[in-house]
Amino acid sequence: MKERKKTFGIKKIINGVFSQKFIVITLLLLQIVFLVFSVLSLTGQFIFIYYISLLVGLVLVMYLINSSENPAYKLSWIVPILVFPVFGAFAFVYLKFQSSYRYEKNLSIKKIENTKPYLKQKLGVTKELEEIDRNVANLARYMRVYGGYPIYKNTKVTYFSLGEEKFEAMVRELEAAKHFIFMEYFIIDKGYMWDTIHQILLRKVREGVDVRLMYDGMGTQSVMPYRYDKKLNAEGIKTKVFNPFVPLVTTIQNNRDHRKILVIDGHTAFTGGVNIADEYINRKKRFGHWKDTAVMLKGEAVWNFTMMFFQLWEITGEQSVAQYDKYRPNVFREKSIEDDSFVMPFADSPLDDENVSELVYLNIINNADDYVYITTPYLILDNEMMTALGYAAKSGVDVRIIVPGVPDKWYIKLIGQSFYKDLIKRGVRIFEYKEGFIHAKNFLSDDQTAVVGTVNLDYRSLYLHFECAAYMYKCECIKDIKYDFEDMFSNKCHEVTYEECAGRPIAQRMLSALLGLFAPLL
Repeated sequence: MKERKKTFGIKKIINGVFSQKFIVITLLLLQIVFLVFSVLSLTGQFIFIYYISLLVGLVLVMYLINSSENPAYKLSWIVPILVFPVFGAFAFVYLKFQSSYRYEKNLSIKKIENTKPYLKQKLGVTKELEEIDRNVANLARYMRVYGGYPIYKNTKVTYFSLGEEKFEAMVRELEAAKHFIFMEYFIIDKGYMWDTIHQILLRKVREGVDVRLMYDGMGTQSVMPYRYDKKLNAEGIKTKVFNPFVPLVTTIQNNRDHRKILVIDGHTAFTGGVNIADEYINRKKRFGHWKDTAVMLKGEAVWNFTMMFFQLWEITGEQSVAQYDKYRPNVFREKSIEDDSFVMPFADSPLDDENVSELVYLNIINNADDYVYITTPYLILDNEMMTALGYAAKSGVDVRIIVPGVPDKWYIKLIGQSFYKDLIKRGVRIFEYKEGFIHAKNFLSDDQTAVVGTVNLDYRSLYLHFECAAYMYKCECIKDIKYDFEDMFSNKCHEVTYEECAGRPIAQRMLSALLGLFAPLL
């Protein structure tokens, strides 16, 4: 028995050493070491390099101060540039001005511009919305002009309060697919969930269904076999890896595809926080009970998700242009859907100058009359969000935020806790999901407005990642979202008090403050 355990342990070490993840991390570390020694070896007189770097650093600090970047992001660079002028200045210049970033940005801008004619707003919808609520109409106008996505009626939305519920509906709708299936996910991991979906996709390919799958190169690279996309393509599942992760220190590696999109036959779509991995449906236990949410759309608003998929699909790998009109919701829909609510699916890109997701969130907070309820797995707030949440609470709006009781990343929880005291002092109520990890990204306000999607309240989601969500106004499912919040507040959460925050160990508070300096870069 001891010999078997020893053999198993050796095999585990060997598998770890030769795993793709270990090799990538090793190559990254070697590259960083190489870059450091390259700087040091430019001349034998390090003091000369130091003063030159200090001068360059001061110029960079002036550049940052006068740039349009988020203030917290500026500060997270200014500190290392001034404290470590040689490495800080070199790292900033190296990462900021790269051709790979500009190339992908130009591709994205071109694709968004080319797809604009297919995302036109129905004037009757906006006119009706203006008569009902000018604030929502103004948000829809902003989204149409600057975000690129119209708002729709005639769309039914179903809310899923758990990943298991979403998975059950997902399987049912996949089985019913007759024409095409488009899937885009940040994480796909081995296990029951993926095996079940994989088998359905293989059957659908044999039936002649156009099956396309895109997953993120970093989110999936450490959990699936190397070049898994080749295997899937050989099976007939058209597969692309978005921004494949390579061991190069480059800013483009920060721009991950964090979206979760499933479109079936043009008339049905899913989005939300649920990736394709067993912990999301609680078949594998990680960090206690995994709480996640999603929505299913049926009707006209699905078109936005179809076009979102094409916008990234067609700039990834081999580029081609589809005949978009044959994928519209009405092509394969057996009967029309009639619904008076308003649904606006939207995407957010790090490659443009619009912080679409943050502005949608701020719009909800700033226009709430009675309450704003929020769930987020990561709480790393910029000044704008802190100000908006604090002002709303001080104005009498019931502002509540649910965060994980059991974190998936200890340092992210430490940073999040650094905001608790100030938020509670301003009147915001903080709740920790005591049953485990909450991964849901929900906003709800005044029984009439909600957002469910992939956007966390942190810098990565709001500034660095490709994200998506569904904005809903006066939808029937909003009552289900509110019921879910009320159930969590009453039965599944612990409310954090000001005294608890003040009583945190001083070492913990100091570490939180230190990590907070670099929060925009984490």
